[in-house]
Amino acid sequence: MTVRNGQGQQGVGRQRPSGSTVPLSEAYDTALLDLDGVVYAGGEAVPYAVEALGVARAGGMHLAYVTNNALRTPDAVAEHLTELGVPAEAGDVITSAQAVARLIADDVPAGSRVLVIGGEGLRVALRERGLVPVDSAEDAPVAVVQGYGGPEMPWGRFAEASYAVARGLPWYASNTDLTIPGARGIGPGNGAAVEVVRIATGGRVEPKVAGKPLPPMHRETVLRTGARRPLVVGDRLDTDIEGAFNGGVDSLLVFTGVTDAAQLLRAVPEHRPTYVAADLRGLLVGQPEVVAEEDGSFVCGGVRASVSGGSLVLEGLEGSEGSEGSEVPSGGAVDVMDAVRALCGAAWSAADAVGGGVPDAGKVLARLGL
Repeated sequence: MTVRNGQGQQGVGRQRPSGSTVPLSEAYDTALLDLDGVVYAGGEAVPYAVEALGVARAGGMHLAYVTNNALRTPDAVAEHLTELGVPAEAGDVITSAQAVARLIADDVPAGSRVLVIGGEGLRVALRERGLVPVDSAEDAPVAVVQGYGGPEMPWGRFAEASYAVARGLPWYASNTDLTIPGARGIGPGNGAAVEVVRIATGGRVEPKVAGKPLPPMHRETVLRTGARRPLVVGDRLDTDIEGAFNGGVDSLLVFTGVTDAAQLLRAVPEHRPTYVAADLRGLLVGQPEVVAEEDGSFVCGGVRASVSGGSLVLEGLEGSEGSEGSEVPSGGAVDVMDAVRALCGAAWSAADAVGGGVPDAGKVLARLGL
């Protein structure tokens, strides 16, 4: 469907990306932006992020930063964003630390002690909810919470969490992202740390999780932003996009973080974004329509995608770089993002068909340089 007023249809059963006749920054009142892999990576701004966000803000779009990273406080995140050239205040930042602190405060009496395995962001969020952070299982905590503590987190902290969980204390986690993007590549995230404690305690209990894609994070975001027509912007299918799906709001996937085109084409329905763009410049433009043809193919821009012999096929259209029915050449002869959008239509509809499977995308993505 084409979005004209920011009231897009949520992705239940989505078989192709949606289009928009106006720039996304005009169709939606608030961008709920993930940080790691979307705005910055390893502390440095992602290419085009600063400029694109500046234009979106100047045009009236409210920018909120929603992160599963519980390491830093909202004040520290806002200061970092401002240093990068993205002016922000602490109130613009929503973290999984805040979401899990609210979740714990709903379950335990005010003033309760909570064993913290994580960074300052988690401690500040707990204090904001009237809870008392402690460092040891011997400090009489009534619960234990894990949040990302950074690459220098001492191994002994995981042991401390394991002792508390083994004694039967309620266990919480800010999020369970297995990885986190950084300047040097992809590293282990809080989900990997949670797995360490799970293994050490015999896998008999599960933590209550607050972060994306689960409802506590969506609740925290709505309460703090007051967004009426939000657009979730992220780089992860299993947190950002699934969180938007669970919250019934539209989403934009950008390819500046952990998700690549092959993963997108294999996405299950709850991981399929409303829109797809290379980077945050996608906020500043409309989105082309992906048209489902009667023959089962999908057209976007100058390309047609279909499935043949279990594999995805991409063809040029008459009047485009390739002639009707000809294979799209490699080397940038077509708009790569239009090709990806058309391929999503072909791949997702094939996967959803009765007895269907995910078609092979290796050859066509190689020709596109993806």
